[in-house]
Amino acid sequence: MPVPLSFRPEPQAERRNLELLAPARTADIGVAAVDCGADAVYIAGPAFGARQAAGNPVSDIRRLCGYAHRFGARIYVTFNTLVYEEEIPQARRLLQELQDAGVDALIVQDAAVTRLAPEGMILHASTQCAIRTPEKARFTESLGYGRLVLERELSLAQIRAVREAVDAELECFVHGALCVCYSGQCYLSEHLAGRSANRGACVQACRSLYDLEDADGKVLVKNKALLSLKDFNLIGRLEDLAEAGADSFKIEGRLKSASYVQNVVRAYSDALDALVRRYPDRYRRASYGTLRGGFRPDLKKTFNRDYTELFLDGKRGEWAAMDAPKSMGEYIGTVDRLRAGVVTVRPDRPGLALHNGDGFAFVGRDGGIVGFRGDVCEGFTIRCKEVPGLKAGTRLYRNIDAEFERRLEAGRPVREIGVTLQARLSAGALAVTAVTEDGRQASLEVPAPFEAARDADRMLETVRAQLSKRSGIYAFSAAGVEVAGPVPFMSASFLNGIRRDLAEALDAQPVRMQPLRRGAVRPDSAPETLTYKDNVANSVAREIYRERGSVSIEEAYELTHREGVEYMRTKYCLRHELGLCPKQKPGTRPAPLFLLNQGRRLRLDFDCAACEMTVR
Repeated sequence: MPVPLSFRPEPQAERRNLELLAPARTADIGVAAVDCGADAVYIAGPAFGARQAAGNPVSDIRRLCGYAHRFGARIYVTFNTLVYEEEIPQARRLLQELQDAGVDALIVQDAAVTRLAPEGMILHASTQCAIRTPEKARFTESLGYGRLVLERELSLAQIRAVREAVDAELECFVHGALCVCYSGQCYLSEHLAGRSANRGACVQACRSLYDLEDADGKVLVKNKALLSLKDFNLIGRLEDLAEAGADSFKIEGRLKSASYVQNVVRAYSDALDALVRRYPDRYRRASYGTLRGGFRPDLKKTFNRDYTELFLDGKRGEWAAMDAPKSMGEYIGTVDRLRAGVVTVRPDRPGLALHNGDGFAFVGRDGGIVGFRGDVCEGFTIRCKEVPGLKAGTRLYRNIDAEFERRLEAGRPVREIGVTLQARLSAGALAVTAVTEDGRQASLEVPAPFEAARDADRMLETVRAQLSKRSGIYAFSAAGVEVAGPVPFMSASFLNGIRRDLAEALDAQPVRMQPLRRGAVRPDSAPETLTYKDNVANSVAREIYRERGSVSIEEAYELTHREGVEYMRTKYCLRHELGLCPKQKPGTRPAPLFLLNQGRRLRLDFDCAACEMTVR
């Protein structure tokens, strides 16, 4: 069955666009994301992206824009690092190049970009802008942003409050890895390794192993990834998010593989389509097309550290992935027997099948994740190289399902633009009009062959059938064939040529893109009520904040390395995760705790009034 992304002859202003926003490490992964149902793709350019390992030349971004725009899909470039003073000329040049390449919007952290960007460029405020209150949302919107990317830690009630406070589009993360810290305000990587998360060089200190001590030096937990969170998964909550005011549903993963992106995008596209079908008068997809065929998505098969919905319902749960900071995959059972190069597994459930080339993982003696490849899998016997630390009784997980990966690689769906045809036969001519789902129109009139068809009814069925096929990215459907006079005989090749000519005529017309909101600079509504703590790294941003009457301007930690700074502030709380929260155990004092790693000592304090933890 084809899966509709959005089919609508005429856009209707009263319906809200819902956008599925996919990550792409490369332009080719971006193309795969569009093919699997993404309404938009975010990707880094050659510089100023918050993932240094995911940069792309402008030429690749131009190619991706050309492909995505055929379906009305958007391309956003991450320009979301701090810009240093000496980099301002380079930033200006690159911003102009990106606009010339056809980029639809920039995702921005540094306020300076609101003045450095060329006129007409649409700007989205990155999650690094740390937007988690209505007041901060209003201020950020006032700088000229058309969209606000909200912090991941917000509840539905908090999202609604922001929605009521601003006119900008709202973007919410729905899937993927979770930073333990409020985004844009994490300095731990810079502190420990001199590599700034705000400059795209995070060392992921939150996935490292730590010991936990109390103030007396007593070890409470040893050698665990105590700051590592499970992965986000809100696939079952898209309706709640849309109702709360979210316009864009963002998948994390600009360093992830093509198979990860394809699987997750297809799963969320299916879920978003189901939402649109439930409320066709309320919502529509933000791009066009229908997915046909391809693989069946399965989120359990893709990289994850187990899943959480975090604080969406305003409640705390078990958020930590301290035992598995890397992807463990699906639990398959325990090791039953072990001899040189042969592992026998006692399966966890019936119906489980292992495949040659599967990847397996287990927790080693030191608490780290150990992985190995199953070269040959026969039933529940795995032949592999000898694996240090593996023993009978070990809980075994599969983090790469080779058969599923093969299906993903071979079974990418086909995305088609729906086209309705009306045909008319009269006086020896065939006139055909085609209208795409985005409203483009092409007409063609050709002389019909002189010879009359022997069976007029059968010929008309042939006309309908041949015109109702695929040409290029278009899926044609003959809505009707009007006849005024004798029905001529028309060959399949003649009718196919008409369809191909119509496809070329439609390709020559730009797709009618759904509009993005353009921000407008305006005076801040309440500058005196806020102390803005956005990192400021250049004179342009500094001037913007001064003009807004900010109570204080916080210089970027990367420039000052000042003492006494919070390296992290987070909604995640180790006391709560370990059952030591005063609310769980009345009478317990929220005294500091300490993280230790390779001789480095970090202090944890607990702001119980705000229900937050800080790392110093």
